[in-house]
Amino acid sequence: MDLSIAAILAQDGITSGAIYALLALALVLVFSVTRVIFIPQGEFVAYGALTLAAIQSGHAPQSSWLLLVMGVLTFVYETVTILRSAELRRTAPRRIAVLAGKYLVFPLAVHLLAQNFDGQSMPMLAQIALTLLIVIPLGPMLYRLAYQPLAEASTLVLLIVSVGVHFALVGLGLVMFGAEGSRTAPFSEARFEVGSLTISGQSLWVVGVSALMIAGLYFYFERTIVGKALRATAVNRLGARLVGIGTTQAGRLSFTLAAAMGALCGILIAPLTTVYYESGFLIGLKGFVGAIVGGLVSYPVAAAGAILVGLLESYSSFWASAFKEVIVFTLILPVLLWRSLTSKHVEDEE
Repeated sequence: MDLSIAAILAQDGITSGAIYALLALALVLVFSVTRVIFIPQGEFVAYGALTLAAIQSGHAPQSSWLLLVMGVLTFVYETVTILRSAELRRTAPRRIAVLAGKYLVFPLAVHLLAQNFDGQSMPMLAQIALTLLIVIPLGPMLYRLAYQPLAEASTLVLLIVSVGVHFALVGLGLVMFGAEGSRTAPFSEARFEVGSLTISGQSLWVVGVSALMIAGLYFYFERTIVGKALRATAVNRLGARLVGIGTTQAGRLSFTLAAAMGALCGILIAPLTTVYYESGFLIGLKGFVGAIVGGLVSYPVAAAGAILVGLLESYSSFWASAFKEVIVFTLILPVLLWRSLTSKHVEDEE
């Protein structure tokens, strides 16, 4: 391997690692706030990529139907919960009206927009915005339907639920998008020559947007009241509840952010690789390896671990392409061994 090949592999590794870093941060966020190991994180990647591909091909994205159905189910669930509670029943009309706007009117408006407008005639930015409008709301709806009722359950139960949700979303992905993979148009066709290395504009978009997202998350958690409330919930759920921070709202917000990061990752990688309905699982799993390196608690270490995963995958594909997945996932073993030997068991605060 000469220096030029090493530089090319490093570029590919950093590009992939930037995507894995976003997914690792999303996984750490969700686990810290809700204790959910969010296995379906990768499905939001696939949904984002394939929804944008459908829009660009001139077809109405079938994922808007899923948004509509989940909105109706969430509205019904919330309404039944309100009517069963004597305390909430006093303000039921106002609450139900708000829920109708959030879970019926908004999904219906997005659905009609997706089904009746020609996506090919939209500018790229509008196509991306429509994709995010379809995919991101699925996150909090999924939390409300599948996870919030079991918020106080053990981590093992929540893990089992995550596995079930993963298989359900993969099956729905097959129904909505079919078995054939898709790619989208690149954000930029530019090429930059740096010595013997050619850097694509799309790779710069991936790294740049990922860096902006990570910086934005840092600012959000360090400088905003809502971000600090999320951090407090992650550090001590019981303490956060005692000082008036709603852990339910924190859970919904964490799932919203995770869905946004997953959909954005899908949009970023769709021009670089063909995405299939089940592709998200493997991509999310590599982000999970990065999150494990960070112990599912440290955001900077998780991001650094994800970059390491990207570089390891890239160089492994050169030296032993048939075993690159094995090599990447083997990274998790020494990390788990080291953490098991150095960490003390702490009982759940609740």
